[in-house]
Amino acid sequence: MTAAAVELVPHEAARTPRLVQHPTQTATPVIDVRRYAFWYGGTQALFDLTFTIPRRAVTALIGPSGCGKSTFLRSINRLNELIPGTRHTGDILLEGVSVFSRGMDAVALRREVGMVFQQPNPFPKSIFDNVAYGPRLNALAPERDMPERVERALRQAALWDEVKDRLEAPGTSLSGGQQQRLCIARALANEPEVLLMDEPCSALDPAATQRIEELLVELKQSYSIVIVTHNMQQASRVSDLTGFFYLGHLIEFGDTKQLFTRPADERTEAYITGRFG
Repeated sequence: MTAAAVELVPHEAARTPRLVQHPTQTATPVIDVRRYAFWYGGTQALFDLTFTIPRRAVTALIGPSGCGKSTFLRSINRLNELIPGTRHTGDILLEGVSVFSRGMDAVALRREVGMVFQQPNPFPKSIFDNVAYGPRLNALAPERDMPERVERALRQAALWDEVKDRLEAPGTSLSGGQQQRLCIARALANEPEVLLMDEPCSALDPAATQRIEELLVELKQSYSIVIVTHNMQQASRVSDLTGFFYLGHLIEFGDTKQLFTRPADERTEAYITGRFG
């Protein structure tokens, strides 16, 4: 299919997603998406998404700009509900419990599902206070235990050795790559189950990007990570599973290596080979 054909036939996105073979999972999925759809006012952004995200793995979401990747990511921890006029149907389950259930507190949910955004956004506080902010706000640990918790999060984010002698310096004084790792440490300090990352390397130079990618490989030993990226090479390097979004539909989802080498859908192949996007 040509690039023009892919773009001129949007109704084809409504076909059933082609699933490539999943790697064997010995545990239940951390996130279970069931016929999830989403609207901004009268505009439908996501259509009938159904798939599962495994624990202790990196899942990449790829696709053209405006195809619904970030909208889906923000649905997992209910950030979209902060936007007036939005609505959804279907469900997203975290550890078997609907994130939209009446008993689900949104603040508690966002402790379990941390978020790292495209642009590094350290608070106008010290490095120490940036990382301690969540645990203090959520009363997750007494103040006497805060230094240990902050150090643990900074070590997990591979930043401790670079900042341990200047914890009182402003977080904004760090380099761009360090600021992004500080934001990762800030999310990890809450000890979440899932870490969501929306284009975390798009504003970083190649060296900082490489460090973040190495960090993701390390973090998946302890966390379930979902990353949105436009960088095909990055998705192929760091992820275990990949989902291709197009026009709000999940076109294909499965093992990253297989999706990139033997995609099951011609639109996936057109995108990853650069014929549209």
